[in-house]
Amino acid sequence: MEFSHVSVLAEECIQALNLRPDGVYVDGTTGGGGHSLRIAQQLGPAGRLICIDRDEEALAAASRRLEAYRDRVTFVKSNFAQIAQVIEGQGLAGVDGILFDLGVSSYQLDNGDRGFSYMHDAPLDMRMDRSQPFSAWDVVNTYTQEQLRQILWEYGEERYSGRVAAAIVQQREESPIETTGQLAQVIREAMPAAARREKQHPAKRSFQAIRIEVNGELRAVEQAMEGSVDKLLPGGRLAVISFHSLEDRIVKKIFAQQAKGCTCPPEFPVCVCGKKPRLKLISRGVITAGQKELDENPRARSAKLRVAERI
Repeated sequence: MEFSHVSVLAEECIQALNLRPDGVYVDGTTGGGGHSLRIAQQLGPAGRLICIDRDEEALAAASRRLEAYRDRVTFVKSNFAQIAQVIEGQGLAGVDGILFDLGVSSYQLDNGDRGFSYMHDAPLDMRMDRSQPFSAWDVVNTYTQEQLRQILWEYGEERYSGRVAAAIVQQREESPIETTGQLAQVIREAMPAAARREKQHPAKRSFQAIRIEVNGELRAVEQAMEGSVDKLLPGGRLAVISFHSLEDRIVKKIFAQQAKGCTCPPEFPVCVCGKKPRLKLISRGVITAGQKELDENPRARSAKLRVAERI
């Protein structure tokens, strides 16, 4: 299956980054290279783009897509949580802009072999980095019932997390749950009849939660945001697309903290911590897709773009 992914909010991202032809930019979640291509096309010979992804298939696809711009593009296999180390490893003190598209790629969702989707029966996997030994199989078959309940509730906001966790444990006592199809069926049967009739697939929230746990996604987002602020040059822009409330909450919180600076309690008459703002919010709220993009790509409906600039 060819790695393909429709990049959301592509034009909005290019505008948000305020690109300079001779600037240095990072695509922290390269995927199939859609956003990267748009950035590379704006750069001159003196410009540079660093493309990061933990998925080797994504990097291979992006490399083919950006072949015409290889003189200004560097590909790095890494977790975006390590963005500060990647930038340092390229011999750079800082960069002029960083972009993150935190969504799972269409390729990963649609390729049944990757085990991300409840719509395809495949081995339980969900690893973005396939060299990582820890997979969805380990979460489903080795976590305690309470651990399962907790991640389903926290990461999937699954209101029936207790019932689903109990059903998983009961099923695996007979034999391990090996495939996405088996897991989806266990989850479905654990749901009350009313929940099974909802428009949303009954396994959607649980699959999201397990995927987040397998890939350490929320911890990685927090580390990536903090590392990015450290490595942005003055005037550099940070643009982040998130697709669910848990990610967006982290991005919003860190942006707000870095824009405020001072961490003194509100009752203090004057600041004693000495911390100054490091970011200026470019978008006070979130930027979302327009109707034209929604008509062409329904997956853009939940995309939220936040933008900030290093002071």
